[in-house]
Amino acid sequence: MAADSYSSLSGGYSSSAEPWLRGPFPDVHPLLAPTLYSYAQAREDIAHWCQGLTDEEIWIQPQGLASVGFHLRHIAGSVERLTSYLRGEQLSDEQLSAIQHETDPGPGRSKLLSDVNEAFLKSEQVIRRLDPARLSEARTVGRKKLPTTVIGLVMHLAEHTQRHIGELIVTTKVARMTQHGRTRPAPS
Repeated sequence: MAADSYSSLSGGYSSSAEPWLRGPFPDVHPLLAPTLYSYAQAREDIAHWCQGLTDEEIWIQPQGLASVGFHLRHIAGSVERLTSYLRGEQLSDEQLSAIQHETDPGPGRSKLLSDVNEAFLKSEQVIRRLDPARLSEARTVGRKKLPTTVIGLVMHLAEHTQRHIGELIVTTKVARMTQHGRTRPAPS
């Protein structure tokens, strides 16, 4: 998926305002909307910061930082896993196995962007269908079945995604550093 088509998946907004400043989502409870805004912002940031990165740049670990590829793969995987918990499910063997390979160099930028977008779309569908009356309903996370709630997971989906977007941006800047110590901007 090209960066331009990935960017268009963020809702088609051309506004310079951040997603949370573009008005409410129709038919989305206001306590659920922040995670959808987080996903929209993440799509835009990923499109901007990953534009023009080569597949090699996606997987390098500049200054020992985790690669951009790791962050993209981890965002997709963690959104999928946290959404499983949100639905009241435990992780499958396949999901557990994938965790061990998130740092392994692999697919190129287009495939990684597609995987992130697919994870966001599936998670958005689950979040949009949540009954606000069930936000305090108990959920468990992990093999230890650590306690949380529906709203706790919804909130963590947003903040965990943004944490890795921030790391992705820093890694992208470092990966683009030239020998003169300046970063080159994303191609326009």
